[in-house]
Amino acid sequence: MPLSTIKDISLAYGLNFYSIDKPLRDVLRFYIGREPDLYYIGAFSGTDIYEAAYRVDQLSKPALITWSIKGDRVDTVWLDSFERIIIEKLILDYGANRFPFNGGSWHEHFASINLIGDPGVGCILTISIQTAYTLYKYGGDPIRGYYRNLSGLSKPLMIGATWFTEIQGGSDLGANTTIADRVNGVWRLNGYKYFASGAGLADIALVTARSPGAPKGAKGISLFAVPRLRSDGKLNFYVRRLKVKSGTVSVPTGEVELIDSDGYIIGEPSKGIYYALESLMVSRLSNSHGAIGISRKAYFEALLYALERKAFGKRLVDHLLVQRDLLEMESLIEAGLILVHKATREFEESKNDTPPYTSTYHYARLLTHIAKNITAEIASRVTQLAMELFGGVGFLSEYPVERWHREALITPIWEGTSNIQALDMLEVIAKKGAHETLISDMREKVKDTIDPEVSRRALKAIEETISSLAFKDPSLVEYEAKDTLDTLGYAISVILLENLASHIGERRYSNIAKVILDRMIDKKPIPRLKQSDIIEIIGIGTITI
Repeated sequence: MPLSTIKDISLAYGLNFYSIDKPLRDVLRFYIGREPDLYYIGAFSGTDIYEAAYRVDQLSKPALITWSIKGDRVDTVWLDSFERIIIEKLILDYGANRFPFNGGSWHEHFASINLIGDPGVGCILTISIQTAYTLYKYGGDPIRGYYRNLSGLSKPLMIGATWFTEIQGGSDLGANTTIADRVNGVWRLNGYKYFASGAGLADIALVTARSPGAPKGAKGISLFAVPRLRSDGKLNFYVRRLKVKSGTVSVPTGEVELIDSDGYIIGEPSKGIYYALESLMVSRLSNSHGAIGISRKAYFEALLYALERKAFGKRLVDHLLVQRDLLEMESLIEAGLILVHKATREFEESKNDTPPYTSTYHYARLLTHIAKNITAEIASRVTQLAMELFGGVGFLSEYPVERWHREALITPIWEGTSNIQALDMLEVIAKKGAHETLISDMREKVKDTIDPEVSRRALKAIEETISSLAFKDPSLVEYEAKDTLDTLGYAISVILLENLASHIGERRYSNIAKVILDRMIDKKPIPRLKQSDIIEIIGIGTITI
């Protein structure tokens, strides 16, 4: 009997997700000037992680353990042992969370999230590196040094968390009611966090709260680091229950109650909302890269199925309609991929900025809002098409492609819904002028492209979209905000793809830019490329036909 049977239900199992993803490697070289060695993570993601995430979703969900055998309150989570080993190996052995802190780049960390694909496993890494980033940048004694344990630079490994959401406010952090009082020189927090990813796993969490007398709304929020245990070893907060979810099963999400919980203030009390939103930029970028990873895994499954399955006397991949669907899927994936790495580049450039921030940070924030929304749409669309290509089999939960669609549906919701991203995009344009940096940057990029006409059309779409905002009724601007975001996002992707094509001398990226321009911006049918170009796009970068 074989040790693993997932290969019988998954065509993508066993692939090295890095070595076969040429577009990812090209984009990484484009942005960081070298190809990082992510082959070990790629192989690990295509085998152990792929199997473990499927197993957890189907058979081995996290469970809350409230009491120890000794009768002590512990509020910990039983996590599948296979998954625990995977998380430890990713952070401690493969260094997925170390890159930004040891001379690597955020591109490498986020590429790891892409390769992992599973949003639950990726979330555990994300909430840990979010916490590490915030403590490293703004934390004081005695908590700042924990960033080393959270990032895997030091042992023992620690897991972080970001608990901002409350039931009465959701994404409206200004509606938080958790209170922080200073008692005998120690901050004590009382409140209830309704969506708490990592509940029962977290060794230390970032928590939003307001102190007495603080202004109403978001400006009155402060940020605290709250350890799992008090100095006397007793619990510092309580996990009331775990949520039952349609996906992301591999990360426990629960409700956490704070009762006189010890907290350590992060930075200046009056700037807590800025620190919280900055940490959300990390998780929104991670969400974007993860959405592309989900899309890519579904594409692998679909392409391999199309290469093997026969219908009406020939392989699925030889049917023109199937080629058209694969062309749409691959083009969307690569458009999202280059867009989110561009946002990552700008975040990397702004990582030393502090409130009130510079134009570099505001530009990174603008691109992050756009990328988060675009990649979420891509994940939903690509996984839908992948399921459809499988026919009725694609709707069966026993096969991985169905799970990838379920997992994709969280990406427009986590870390601020699509509506929130659209509204925040408008805010950073109207109040911070981030669009000025965008237009200037894109005008420079257009000067170095393979097909100048395609790039100029995309630039015109950006300029006209931004210009029109000043002449519309404010209510209409808000009503059309998601359409505005889509146009900007796909137009930016077109220019970046053309820029990449020119930089590395490969016309396939220019052909993909044409597909995105016609389909997503001009709302035309997908252009009929040469048959050889279609075959190149849908095969190279994944599995050569």
